[in-house]
Amino acid sequence: MTCWYEGPLAAFDTETTGVDVETDRIVSAAVVVQDAPGSRPRVRSWLVNPGVPVPEAATAVHGLTEEFLQLNGRWPSPVVDEIARELAEQSAAGRPLVVMNAPFDLTLLDRELRRHRASSLDHWFETVPLRVLDPRVLDKHLDRYRKGRRTLTDLCAHYGVELNGAHDAAADARASLDVVRAVGRHFAARLERLSAAELHTLQAVWHAAQARGLQAWFARSGTEEAVDPAWPLRPELSAAA
Repeated sequence: MTCWYEGPLAAFDTETTGVDVETDRIVSAAVVVQDAPGSRPRVRSWLVNPGVPVPEAATAVHGLTEEFLQLNGRWPSPVVDEIARELAEQSAAGRPLVVMNAPFDLTLLDRELRRHRASSLDHWFETVPLRVLDPRVLDKHLDRYRKGRRTLTDLCAHYGVELNGAHDAAADARASLDVVRAVGRHFAARLERLSAAELHTLQAVWHAAQARGLQAWFARSGTEEAVDPAWPLRPELSAAA
């Protein structure tokens, strides 16, 4: 039987107006599908005119200006519907979803669905199993004592994955997919007997433990920042924008 990291995978990534999942918006997104290691990936990409200002700090990260998005982006409502449909269809086809730092991208998509479609990400997965593979959570649990940061760029460098065009949604999604395969092979003795569905459940537990550890570190450092233990999707805030 083929291990999940040698089988078909679909990766999802977004670029945004900022880092607040409750108020910031999607400006680009991509889903990258690969049926087997080494096979040519299929890419579906979206550009979005978010309808709100795009801060210069965000443009400095992903290179997408407000003017460019106004000219070339589509309105959010149909786009977020298409993205959610694509993710549900990939899951229905048996492809686990690779999402780096899943609580960010998936929560942001959920809030956009609520904002523009009066819907939610949960709605799309009522009859389809959501199976997420988050390279950040996997790496942090499996190699917990390794020092250093664990951004996508850092993980690519550590696992020898090529990342061309960082902060482009399609490039980041492809790199995340390759990192997950590399993590699977590197820790095959611990992962090969686990299915993607089992790993999805385990990652929720691992992420919660990681969040508690980070929260404790913040407390010792005198930092008041709160760390949300929810994974892969944060619960809706009653006063969400």
